Amino acid sequence: MDRYVTDIKNGCYQNPVLPMDFSDPDAIRVGEDYYLISSSFTYLPGVPVLHSKDLVHWERIGNCVERLPFDRYAQPAHGCGTWAPALRYHAGRFYAFIPLPDEGIFYTEATDPAGPWSALHCVKSASGWIDPCPLWDDDGSVYMAHAFAKSRCGIKHKIQLSRLDPETLEVVEDGPIVFDGTLSQPTAEGPKMYKRNGWYYIFIPAGGVEYGWQTVLRARNVYGPYEEKIVMHQGASSINGPHQGAWVTAPDGSDWFLHFQDRFELGRVVHLQPMCWHSDWPFIGLEQNGDGIGEPVTEWDCPKGEAGPGLQIGDSFTNGKPGLQWQWQANPQPEAWLRPVAGDALHLVCGASGSLWRPNVLSQMLPAADFTANVTLGLAGCGAGAKVGLSVMGQKYSAIELCRTAQGCTVQLVQGMVKDLAPTGDAEETILAEKMVDTDEITVTMKITAAKQVQYALLAADGTAVPLGGAQPVAKATWTGARLALYARGGTKEDAACIKQLNITF
Repeated sequence: MDRYVTDIKNGCYQNPVLPMDFSDPDAIRVGEDYYLISSSFTYLPGVPVLHSKDLVHWERIGNCVERLPFDRYAQPAHGCGTWAPALRYHAGRFYAFIPLPDEGIFYTEATDPAGPWSALHCVKSASGWIDPCPLWDDDGSVYMAHAFAKSRCGIKHKIQLSRLDPETLEVVEDGPIVFDGTLSQPTAEGPKMYKRNGWYYIFIPAGGVEYGWQTVLRARNVYGPYEEKIVMHQGASSINGPHQGAWVTAPDGSDWFLHFQDRFELGRVVHLQPMCWHSDWPFIGLEQNGDGIGEPVTEWDCPKGEAGPGLQIGDSFTNGKPGLQWQWQANPQPEAWLRPVAGDALHLVCGASGSLWRPNVLSQMLPAADFTANVTLGLAGCGAGAKVGLSVMGQKYSAIELCRTAQGCTVQLVQGMVKDLAPTGDAEETILAEKMVDTDEITVTMKITAAKQVQYALLAADGTAVPLGGAQPVAKATWTGARLALYARGGTKEDAACIKQLNITF
């Protein structure tokens, strides 16, 4: 299987509609088309762009950010990079407002959401400003709501409203704190601004990622004072922390809300909720117990619209290039990390030794809680010390790798433990199992289960899986879930490992 397609039963979609780590989603509709973007931290190219015709079936069409304009991102800087973005359409152009918590607020623009997107423009240089969202008002004024990162500036429960220059979109006035949730709404963040029927609305997730809720603020004046109301929480449902997302209105006038749920090792998966309005307040989800607060649904009638092709997850590496689902752990250097060779296979340059805490590891989100992946790894023409592998990456990771030695080739089961969770930390590795093989090309497989374990194996000629070592834990990364990764290392830069046909099945 090379694509994931959301399950539909009896005209109903099943949540999550995106069971992958599209963290901090924001979405808009332009005409008949919906577009969604999400954060990606230092996995690059970043801030992925998805397209849908029905809010249920999504296809990845591009990225807002090819690389970050700061030297530090030449190396992995996990937990930094692009945090919760906002997507808006104004005067024929798409705008993505993107925070870098250590550097400030930036925006990029495009006429086609598939790209190309412009270089990042600075809206405000600041440490600790995060989660921006602009609003173009009816009188031509432009405002931006944003939150703060406690890890950078000690604040985590306030929303500030700044005024932007309509031409440059730079901050011209920091503006007031329009909401302080110190007592009632701790960890207020991720604001999304809207205007409806003369009311200004700021949708904010509150209470924290794991067990928080969705709050909405409203005021007649853009600067407030704002009323507050909790409009969705977990309640008796199984969906923890339902918040941070986007309100969209379909062409038929129906309202919907996209949000994430933190599933830890799987990352922040995306749900779709029905939404309606009562007395100029939004209501999200389903009333279950008479408390007036919506609870998330596990399934609902599909919105009207065409079903798309789904998200690419497997890859044949057509013309030697990785698909859009793949990202590096730092600013990409494909000219240094990929060897152009004819044919449908990926040729990763070897070279530096050390752990997998390196820029040139290629990874994608886990596609589900339970799946099997297999891929062919080769070291033909590579010298002693060259390695190529398949990994499940997190703060604790594991990998199965083919290794060239002076005596021949071996297959190893490797476990890595991150020594320091600081962005520039490294990992210590241990070889848990090793087996000699009489070939320099093998097909390996891994199976991840809902028990959050991964079992690696070699595939024999008859298709039998021969396990290598015991099951390994699946661990989340910094602000993300675990990731499926491919890599080459060791040997010299003259060596290039070959990777063929990644297949994923559920």
